[in-house]
Amino acid sequence: MGRIRLKRAYEPAGRADGRRFLVERLWPRGVTKEALAVETWLKDVAPSAALRTWYGHDAAKWPEFRRRYLDELAQHDAALAPLREALRRGPVTLVFAARAPERSSAAVLREYLEGTPRGRRPG
Repeated sequence: MGRIRLKRAYEPAGRADGRRFLVERLWPRGVTKEALAVETWLKDVAPSAALRTWYGHDAAKWPEFRRRYLDELAQHDAALAPLREALRRGPVTLVFAARAPERSSAAVLREYLEGTPRGRRPG
């Protein structure tokens, strides 16, 4: 499988990004389609509106947000098909808007795609 990178929507696209996918429920504020340079917008792999609103990027809620989002991803695994296909062909960049990459839904999504979410036992 190809490599998965994370990149904020406010950072310029680069050659090393490979195929870029926006993985947010909402379009990033103030960013044009051209500047974002994504192949497609995968709204259905983003956290549900209810989960995103509940979390509100509150660091204290991060562990529970992560657990709930992993559960959502497991229930909507088919929506990840475009990402899995792209990964078979090379590097992929998950584009997101959160200020803290380490506590972003894109970080959890990368864990899920890599098949080794921290804190969960395989199988």
